[in-house]
Amino acid sequence: MNICWLTIYVNDMEASLKFYTEIMGMSVLHSFSPKSGMEIYFLNTGSIQLELIYDSENKNITYGKDISVGFETASLTDKIKELKEKGIQSIVGPISPTPTVSFIYITDPNGLKTQIVEKK
Repeated sequence: MNICWLTIYVNDMEASLKFYTEIMGMSVLHSFSPKSGMEIYFLNTGSIQLELIYDSENKNITYGKDISVGFETASLTDKIKELKEKGIQSIVGPISPTPTVSFIYITDPNGLKTQIVEKK
């Protein structure tokens, strides 16, 4: 079995789209609105799709402190530089739990802990 997409409910679709497209480098595959007050976007991550859902009837989006979403990058050093140039200042790390993996954490506009990983 393979994961086909990961769903993230968002508080602000515009801010979330800006983060995931401009900061994280993903592209919009398609979007639709199944009902008034709801928007759904599917983004290309390079492997699985990322589904963002905004629902005006669900205003209290929260994530647990012990969950994160990880994305792989070719160069963590380059990505950190890019993030800082784009105004992301709250970067935790780099953390290297093994000689072959390093990562940082940033937070998306909804408070979701986002991990950016370089595998060496």
